[in-house]
Amino acid sequence: MPRRTPRSTLDRLRTPGRFPKFLKTAAICALVAGLLSPTAAGTARAATADDHCGGRCSDILPPGENGNATLAEILLNQLFGTQPAHAEDQLGPYADLAGGYSALTDAKINNFFDDASFGVPSGQVASTEKPAGRGDVTIVRDKKTGVPHITGTTRYGTEFGAGYAAAEDRLWLMDVFRHVGRGGLTPFAGGAAANQGLEQEFWRDAPYTEADLQAQIDHVAATAGDRGRQALDDVNAYLDGINAYIDASDRGRYFPGEYVLTGHKDSITNAGTIDHFKVTDLVALASVVGSLFGSGGGGEVENAVSLLAAQSRYGVAEGTEVWESFRERNDPEAVLTVHDGESFPYASRPDDPKGAALPDAGSVTREPLVYDRTGSATASAATAARSALGSARRGMSNALVVSGKHTASGHPIAVFGPQTGYFAPQLLMLQEIQGPGISARGASFAGLSMYVELGRGQDYSWSATTSGQDIIDTYAVELCQDDHHYLLHGTCTAMEKVEQKNSWTPSVADGTAAGSYTMRAWRTAYGPVEYRATVGGTKVAYTTLRSSYLHEADSIIGFQMLNDPDHVKGPQDFQSAAQHINFTFNWFYADSRHTAYYNSGDNPVRASGVDAEFPVWARPAYEWRNWDPATNTADYTPPSQHPNSLDQDYYISWNNKQAEDYTTASWGDGSVHRGDLLEDRVKKLVTAGGVTRSALVKAMADAALADLRAEDVLPELLKVVTSSPVTDSTAAAAVSKLSAWVSAGARRTETSAGSKKYADADAIRILDAWWPLLVKAEFEPGLGGDLYTAFTANLPVDESPSAGHGPTGSHAGSSFQYGWWSYVDKDIRAVLGEPVQGPLARTYCGGGNLASCRDILIGTLKQAAGATASQVYPGDDQCSAGDQWCADSIVQRTLGGIKHGKIGWQNRPTYQQVVEYTSHR
Repeated sequence: MPRRTPRSTLDRLRTPGRFPKFLKTAAICALVAGLLSPTAAGTARAATADDHCGGRCSDILPPGENGNATLAEILLNQLFGTQPAHAEDQLGPYADLAGGYSALTDAKINNFFDDASFGVPSGQVASTEKPAGRGDVTIVRDKKTGVPHITGTTRYGTEFGAGYAAAEDRLWLMDVFRHVGRGGLTPFAGGAAANQGLEQEFWRDAPYTEADLQAQIDHVAATAGDRGRQALDDVNAYLDGINAYIDASDRGRYFPGEYVLTGHKDSITNAGTIDHFKVTDLVALASVVGSLFGSGGGGEVENAVSLLAAQSRYGVAEGTEVWESFRERNDPEAVLTVHDGESFPYASRPDDPKGAALPDAGSVTREPLVYDRTGSATASAATAARSALGSARRGMSNALVVSGKHTASGHPIAVFGPQTGYFAPQLLMLQEIQGPGISARGASFAGLSMYVELGRGQDYSWSATTSGQDIIDTYAVELCQDDHHYLLHGTCTAMEKVEQKNSWTPSVADGTAAGSYTMRAWRTAYGPVEYRATVGGTKVAYTTLRSSYLHEADSIIGFQMLNDPDHVKGPQDFQSAAQHINFTFNWFYADSRHTAYYNSGDNPVRASGVDAEFPVWARPAYEWRNWDPATNTADYTPPSQHPNSLDQDYYISWNNKQAEDYTTASWGDGSVHRGDLLEDRVKKLVTAGGVTRSALVKAMADAALADLRAEDVLPELLKVVTSSPVTDSTAAAAVSKLSAWVSAGARRTETSAGSKKYADADAIRILDAWWPLLVKAEFEPGLGGDLYTAFTANLPVDESPSAGHGPTGSHAGSSFQYGWWSYVDKDIRAVLGEPVQGPLARTYCGGGNLASCRDILIGTLKQAAGATASQVYPGDDQCSAGDQWCADSIVQRTLGGIKHGKIGWQNRPTYQQVVEYTSHR
């Protein structure tokens, strides 16, 4: 029997014309699949695979497993706040860790996490179903969380069940994202400005045709041998399961209510269709996920602009030195994941750079994407809408892994997971899959859950953080004939014009007036055109080429291996699986005896002398080694040259630098990084020895509440301020409050659980106001306005929890990934005369004079102290002005019809595992 809600009078009511505008912003990515009521609880225990975790594996994924909501349930939620079963039952425990971690013991871990053992105890079986009446697969859901436990006796049946369960929990989300991947969200979900921004954001990076998507599938099947053929079979079975659910929910009229609200289905006659999924839809989904989380690099044009600004300010030689000091390619003070001294050179600065194609000053223009706007599309032409997924793109992941040599049990312990933003429902979904050649439990992106992507096997767990090494290069293609022809190996070649024409009309979900536009991309063999400029007076188009372009589907083989118990029997097997993933990730592993790490991604072998930081000429001498423009394949660095490690004493990662001499594309890998918050705590635990699961969770949770600026930079700032007596009463009071906060641990914590008021609230407000003021006053006079502005384009000044102006946006949880904390730290230590490894090329605060620097800091501190809470936290669509706790709070962005309450700020993974295996096969 299908998991559904029985039809009621509400289901049969026609949707009112003046429906509450809850989907106005939800249409960004409107989702949530139709809720199905559980069948009567089963009595038999679900089949259980070989499980070596001994009850010591736990996980959590807020807000809840159930992303389904019928039209009736959406109405009830909007009117009365009622929640469908399992829609938010993981949100409370997740939120409560912030107030409860200090008293945590191993026995209390599952007060804040869920048991991630294989199978479901007989007394906890909530429902059992045979999808589409099949005899070769069973889906059991547990009472506590409603997670699907899929057990198949055939490979086809297993994958069919995975697809069916995915559609039960995330059908609308999957449908939305296949449209996002094709650049066609607005015709499907409505023309809201945020929808426009979302489809434009992703289509610009991957303007694929249907033939391009199919070619990726054909490539995997043709080049990956038996595993490639098995992957294609798995995908087809998975699709059959999705489509079987679509048919069943359509017949039974328990499909997601969003199909009615957006006009795709009629609530009375059931007219309308829900299109079946096809294999190219999954490639479109994969392109979105890869763009969000696994595509490090780019920014070469922005780098060139700031380099030219530095050279204009200081001259070529000194300007280059200043630029390099801010770039921090290989900062000796940066926190490292592989900290045993092993070097992995990649994308280093060449001694004799060749092929650089820097633009003429002032000549760079961004390539237009949108043309022929009509109707409501014209109103949003001036301002690009920030998509809700911006928080997912920037909010990454962390990992804490400790070797058994330093734990109380002698077994390794890991606390790790991805930060994928906060959405209702979540982009990820939980599942357990057991069948021939598959044995895993964990999280997968909805619509790509034919395999578990982050989770556990029978005697091992794995997870990932975004790594960000540079697999994207910018090429300057010389134009010929006109603006849409370029030189390819000496031949004047036409650019390929790819267009996506979108139009929309108002619906109940999105009342945006009718409108339309055309997105147009110009593609070259070197990738899509992103900018235009002149180089030495010659007209060029700047294109971006990434190694995963046209190859997002290739990674399926690595995930298939990670789910295969016959493949992964130890850490080396885990590393071999991760080597088949071409997205840029840091992968971590733990079993009962070993830990391991591997950095994945197809790192192209660049031509000798090419500097990956800047655009280069699109000429054979500067192309990737053995690059084939027809297939976008090239030589890639071998696995041994990727940062990797076995059984290091501990590993930490929070999107920090991987290893010595391994340059990442992002700026900010310097002396202060949020990775230091983990490094300091885990190193202390390891030094003391006897690490337990609860101790490692405490370390993570404590770091999750820490203000990086206050913990690692504020003490140095206060040294300068108090280098002479502070006589001004306003400044003195501010210093007293800030000092007390630092002494108390520099955390953003409530006075008591649920109070929604911060302890040290004044100090937090002062620092939030002070940081952007002090950075500007410290650096702009020395850098000059143009260079300061250019550097802030490379690296934002701040990313506090409430910093809506930062790259993540407000209410996103993830904080302190990007900011000028390292620059301030190095500069202030230089002013104080303290030793600095890898210093900035100049000292900026007060021109290096301590007294002058102190005057700047005190002046900006007084200004910050005088700012009211309403000025620092001006309010938004979620919070009243002046509400500090609310400004920091995490919001589950409503991407469909179901809303959830706010939770207090934490800076931690969205999906998280706590694991300690007690035995091995």
